[in-house]
Amino acid sequence: MLVDVVMPKMGESIQEGKILRWTKKVGEKIAKDETILEISTDKVDSEIPSPVGGILASIVVAEQETVPVGTVIARVETDASAKIDAATPAAASALAASADTPVPVAQAPAVAPADVPVRGSDDRFYSPLVRSIARQEGLAAGDLARIAGSGLGGRVTKQDVLAYLKTRPTGGAAVSAPRFDATIHKLDLAELQKKYPAPRHEILQMDNVQQRMAEHMLRSIATSPHVQAIDEVDVTGLVNYRAKEGAGFERREGFKLTYTPFFFAAVAAALKEYPIVNSSVEGDKIILKKDINIGMAVASPSGLIVPVLKHCEEKNFLGLARAINDIALRTRNKKLQPDEIAGGTFTITNYGIFGNIIGIPIINQPQVAILGTGAIKKRPVVVSDAEGNDLIGVRSMMYLTLSFDHRIIDGAIGGQFLAKVKQGIEAFGFLSIG
Repeated sequence: MLVDVVMPKMGESIQEGKILRWTKKVGEKIAKDETILEISTDKVDSEIPSPVGGILASIVVAEQETVPVGTVIARVETDASAKIDAATPAAASALAASADTPVPVAQAPAVAPADVPVRGSDDRFYSPLVRSIARQEGLAAGDLARIAGSGLGGRVTKQDVLAYLKTRPTGGAAVSAPRFDATIHKLDLAELQKKYPAPRHEILQMDNVQQRMAEHMLRSIATSPHVQAIDEVDVTGLVNYRAKEGAGFERREGFKLTYTPFFFAAVAAALKEYPIVNSSVEGDKIILKKDINIGMAVASPSGLIVPVLKHCEEKNFLGLARAINDIALRTRNKKLQPDEIAGGTFTITNYGIFGNIIGIPIINQPQVAILGTGAIKKRPVVVSDAEGNDLIGVRSMMYLTLSFDHRIIDGAIGGQFLAKVKQGIEAFGFLSIG
């Protein structure tokens, strides 16, 4: 029996994927859950397992093709005794498919046709609900293209459409709402080669993740008025503690004790006290998130990925340490699960790992704040002795940078939140690492 393999839905906000590489050839045997291909989305590169065991009967979509979720990309013959000829016209034509070849689309059993968004003429996807409202209200494609999307990645939401409809004069034409265009436009390679001739120049093509990240960052700057607060933290006690207890921790747990779980614990505690920082904005409404889901920027072979640790408010220090180690390893090995790159409510980016002491991070929309952690450096600092006398001492210091959305977080809240994080890191003794 032939079983369709479809482009998986890699999270609620992901509507398409690009096939990077087929790891199996037509005619080869495949075990259930064995990796069959690698795909790239605007969030992450992932290895995709086969849904069934059998023989790869045909590859419908070639490498480097981008197709919507639910598209049939291959077929697996579950009868292991079946003979599959890799040189058959069907298999050969599928392998030779080009970007100009129409791709047959079929929906996976769990995905109804109405659930698949449609790409508009402006190269944006619109959900079935948005398209339905547009039809009912008589909105043309050009009207939708003018709506500034407040959803993830600039996607147009129901609230965006309803707000746009309120701006139209009764009985008149729609009022054009300003829209920031964050699309990374494709340029003619031949023209660029004339402008930047070889061998003095080399022209590289952005991959799918790089393009989506560029668009995401541009939209973030256009969406949120960024304000930054910077504070310095004395982590001498933490550094000494890690040096003393690190070896025993590694023997017990099987991985190194890093500073990251201490930062996560301090941030989770601060978010409980300042819930406005754990929120998002939709129109004139503030959405407070009860779950604390902290994203963590991780350098992977395909670029910077931000997996999310869910329910940090429910984890103790050891639970955070184990979860951070696990998700970091799977990110680097392309083993992330779809939901592990979505649903973040706050992000931590550690540029200190590269030796940088201060950075100015961009908010990861639709979140309203992001914390950057700098490198830990020893330097002379004024300290006080038991009698209150000022002395010069060598201390391990680091800088924290908080970028926050000034639409809803003012300087007072931003400053107090950052001070709370600093206090938590410096007072790490309340944590128990077992």
